[in-house]
Amino acid sequence: QVQLVESGGGSVQAGGSLRLSCATSTSNVCMGWFRQAPGREREGVAAINTDGGSTYYTDSVKGRFTISQDNAKNTVFLQLHSLKPEDTAMYYCAARTGFPCSMWDYKNGIYYNYWGQGTQVTVSS
Repeated sequence: QVQLVESGGGSVQAGGSLRLSCATSTSNVCMGWFRQAPGREREGVAAINTDGGSTYYTDSVKGRFTISQDNAKNTVFLQLHSLKPEDTAMYYCAARTGFPCSMWDYKNGIYYNYWGQGTQVTVSS
């Protein structure tokens, strides 16, 4: 059983920054970050293939969020810059073990095998 533990969430003002971390108990093929705001569907935010480092971002965060990894520590990061109130959500880390992510499927949660418990990001105006 793969365990994922997120950290780094918090409350910031608009324009601020946060760095989310996701520590995993083992290496995975692809790691993704998702978010879900109250009353809204879960949204795929970013993903990274651990072998090769290719990354994917949803349009609303391009240029503001950066996903990265420390393979030696089985940890994935999501750096959030220029935060907006609409970024407020619970952020979840997810791991895929079967095959790499692609631009066509990285947002689809059904392809991920394991999920963390989430970390809250709140952005005030």
